[in-house]
Amino acid sequence: MHFQVITLFPEMIDSAMNTSIIGRAVKNGVISVETVNLKNFSCNSYGSVDDYTYGGGAGMLMQCEPVYNAYLSTVERLENPARKPRVIFTTPQGRVLDEKIAAELAENEDLIFLCGHYEGIDERVLEEIVTDNLSIGDYVLTGGELPSLVMMDAISRLVPGVLNNKESAETESFNNGLLEYPQYTRPKEWHGKEVPDILLSGDHRKIELYRTREAIKRTAERRPDLYEAWLKNRGIW
Repeated sequence: MHFQVITLFPEMIDSAMNTSIIGRAVKNGVISVETVNLKNFSCNSYGSVDDYTYGGGAGMLMQCEPVYNAYLSTVERLENPARKPRVIFTTPQGRVLDEKIAAELAENEDLIFLCGHYEGIDERVLEEIVTDNLSIGDYVLTGGELPSLVMMDAISRLVPGVLNNKESAETESFNNGLLEYPQYTRPKEWHGKEVPDILLSGDHRKIELYRTREAIKRTAERRPDLYEAWLKNRGIW
């Protein structure tokens, strides 16, 4: 998996993607992350990539040409530049990322993330290069770097070899339409709260049934929308 990120602030991406589990995957060559500094593609002597919006309004808008030239430069460096890559524009106007979308994107060899700022990016270049408009929720952030990092993290953990234990990705929340069951570790008793006896029984079948029941219960309590969808998928609703 190769991530390319077109951004005004490459240091935000570089620092985050080189730590923890993702950083280990980068070090091991399982994934790669390359940042493309949009300022290097400015079309004026000031090094700016934005301008006032036609029709008036507050704020500045990122221009077509710097974004497009950064995109062309990025594509040229791909292993197979002839194959048009997926270009993800992080925007609150896009589909909200979920586990299904993350799994679909994880099947790609190359993904390009485009990070907007100010009032956004000129619509014409978005129409020219963007294949996917994605969001991480119904709220507005100061830029596209944080959403891109969230998306790359969610996608990366589904790439074979990123997680040490394949089961970790299979038993997490949303994998089967339910939230993950509660989990416990030592000590057996803490602040008067005991680990459920069933988890100490050694009976794996009973433990699996217990965890399934707890996952259903937690989903119904915390995410009734997911619970309803889970029931419908099973023909219960």
